[in-house]
Amino acid sequence: MRRLSLWMRAHPVAGDSAVAMLLLVPEVLIFLVDSAGTTTPVRYVLASALLVGPLALRRTMPIPAACTVLLGLLVQQLDQATMVTRPASLALEITLYTLVAYVGRKVAALYTAAVFVLSAVGTVQQATGFFEAGLAVALLFLLLQQGVQLAFCWVLGEFVGARRAYQAEVEHRLRSLEFEQDQQARIAVAEERNRIARELHDVLAHSVSVMVTQADGAAYALRSKPELAEQAVHTIGTTGREALTELRSLLQVLRNPQEETGRERSPQPSISAIESLVERVRALGLPIELELDGDLKNLPAGLGLGVYRIVQESLTNVLKHAGWKASASVRIGHDGQCVEIDVSDTGAKGILPPLASGGNGMVGMRERATAYGGSFEAGPRDGGGWRVHAALPLTGLPLSRSASAQGPLS
Repeated sequence: MRRLSLWMRAHPVAGDSAVAMLLLVPEVLIFLVDSAGTTTPVRYVLASALLVGPLALRRTMPIPAACTVLLGLLVQQLDQATMVTRPASLALEITLYTLVAYVGRKVAALYTAAVFVLSAVGTVQQATGFFEAGLAVALLFLLLQQGVQLAFCWVLGEFVGARRAYQAEVEHRLRSLEFEQDQQARIAVAEERNRIARELHDVLAHSVSVMVTQADGAAYALRSKPELAEQAVHTIGTTGREALTELRSLLQVLRNPQEETGRERSPQPSISAIESLVERVRALGLPIELELDGDLKNLPAGLGLGVYRIVQESLTNVLKHAGWKASASVRIGHDGQCVEIDVSDTGAKGILPPLASGGNGMVGMRERATAYGGSFEAGPRDGGGWRVHAALPLTGLPLSRSASAQGPLS
């Protein structure tokens, strides 16, 4: 079911067209079985298609689709010979659900009123034939029957619309948070580059000026005062070596290509920033239990960054896929040999499928763990929900099976 739901989200026209066919085919079959020559098949199928066909565009063009459905209902009510049965009439409820969930309440209210008016027209036409008690009873029956059906679809549409708004808000906040962090990193890189440029100018301008002056003096004193020339050459060598050392130190920050993007440059987050990360995610509405075991303050900077990124991506996945009423726990332990990360959640507790995912987050976490010689596991946990577990050795060497199995969180 999850794969089907994700496929329909990714292909709305194809998925909605399939739903329309599921309503139209039974309708035609019922007509072929029960019709007694009341109308021609072509006339009936065209009238039914006018009512059901717009469902194929209900999510991509909801308002035009709703107008076409109302037109189909009008044709059905004015021509009782083409009156559809239950399968095709579900198009009315499905359209209302779509308008409430994807468009808004005002449009949905207008649509509901139009459905009642058009249905009342048909009821007035057939009241004498089907309702011996008269028109009032017929209209009351219409109000009760269709009112209950449309009310249920309205409530369902409200729930789905609220769910979509929540998911959109979470994704917007996550994108804003990521953009803010990226901008801060880029500003830090720009400031670092300016500092490097200033220091390069100071070091190279001073050193090169000294070397040029000493070289000119050595050339002048080479014949008349060779001892001064020798001293000048020695000064040139010393100054050049000092400048080369400082130059290498300054250029070291530019050697990693990832640092050019501004995503891996200082200030880089570490384990010390995990608590603030958890607080930010809690502010989005996700209850999180955080547990930190062992001495985590003196970890290598690169390892701390890897731990932070794994926890960050895991919590992002919880927000995307677990949804409403879920809770999460984050446990980080350190036993002197490796750091273990365990992030788990209670799972989705709604009737709606999770949002689709591209799967890049899992790949990124696995690559980070592998880069430090660690292990990474992710999958469903007993009792429902999802669990991410990673073990990163301090030495950067691959962990043995026994070491990873007997970590601080085992």
